[in-house]
Amino acid sequence: MMTVGGSGSSRTSEMLGRLLIGGVVIGVSILGFYFTCPLQVWRRRKKKRGPIRVYMDGCFDMMHYGHCNALRQARALGDQLVVGIVSDAEIIANKGPPVTPLNERMIMVSAVKWVDEVITDAPYAITEDFMKKLFDEYNIDYIIHGDDPCILPDGTDAYALAKKAGRYKQIKRTEGVSSTDIVGRMLLCVRERSTSDSNNHSSLQRQFSHGHGHGQKSEDDVTGTRVSHFLPTSRRIVQFSNRNGAGPDARIVYIDGAFDLFHAGHVEILRLARELGDFLLVGIHTDQTVSSKRGSARPIMTLHERSLSVLACRYVDEVIIGAPAVVSKDMMKTFNISLVVYGTVAEDTEYDKGSDGPYAVPISMGILKTLESPLDITTSTIIKRIVSNQEAYQKRQEKKSESERRYYEDKTFVAGD
Repeated sequence: MMTVGGSGSSRTSEMLGRLLIGGVVIGVSILGFYFTCPLQVWRRRKKKRGPIRVYMDGCFDMMHYGHCNALRQARALGDQLVVGIVSDAEIIANKGPPVTPLNERMIMVSAVKWVDEVITDAPYAITEDFMKKLFDEYNIDYIIHGDDPCILPDGTDAYALAKKAGRYKQIKRTEGVSSTDIVGRMLLCVRERSTSDSNNHSSLQRQFSHGHGHGQKSEDDVTGTRVSHFLPTSRRIVQFSNRNGAGPDARIVYIDGAFDLFHAGHVEILRLARELGDFLLVGIHTDQTVSSKRGSARPIMTLHERSLSVLACRYVDEVIIGAPAVVSKDMMKTFNISLVVYGTVAEDTEYDKGSDGPYAVPISMGILKTLESPLDITTSTIIKRIVSNQEAYQKRQEKKSESERRYYEDKTFVAGD
């Protein structure tokens, strides 16, 4: 019996010894990982309980629903979205002059309902120092960008460092829209000038529109002057829409308009309108209504494109897609509208707001209010900026095309990248 007991004790001691050695090996391995892995990777693994913060940057020049959809997708990859807005100086150095200055781009980005925080004057390229600042000071977990290349003047990838650090995530680019194509649409609005000017505009328009065949249609053809490759779906509209409707006792404020080339002036008037009630309802006029007042080349953006841009604004609760030009009594009753407002800065200066105009009903009810527009910006303002700097924008497009060509020539793509 003593022999059996001794043998069992020996085996137990041997097992304990092995477990002890194994524990030491595991401990040394963990310490080795701690001291050898990149600091930012360790911090990412360590941070379990806090919100996942993601970062996305961009120029956000002539901001449209494609930008908004990118921000929506980025926000879905985390709990909080921090957005970096590239400075005017950085855009000029890397691409060419921006159409909208930094202060207007800040208003636009800050108003997108999926954005939690904004960093102004962000660099065009993610440098090592700025990336460290994002990780350490802003507690960013991942850097986000679309699946289209972002190329520096030297032909390198602007997000190479983020990818190398393992802190990069990619989203899908929104098909059917780009700032380049929108510039092409705007230039079609100015073809009625002198012959020499028209030639210049046509040349520049072709540069920006990627040759979608605008010239095959008559200038008086509304479809030809408003080229859009956007295919609206119910799913996309639902993605942009708010889940909650107005409560039974909510004070509903209504404002309508074209909201073409959705800009900072639109955002600011919507902000003021929202402050007057509990729920902001926005009426988006049809393409036909806008064309009848502003000419066949308007609107630049189609009804559904304009609706998505407005829906993405944090001050807007709901939109009427294809709202009537006249605010009727039935409409007021159907939507339980408490107040109708309009801004002092408008594209249609001749638009009659008198007792026999489109606001006759709210006037008779004593619920029409004028809001002083904070910014003197209209759709025509944006178009004039493009026209006055057409040579600079043409050079900007040529520069972008050359950078992209070099990028694709130098890079070998692997499935899943």
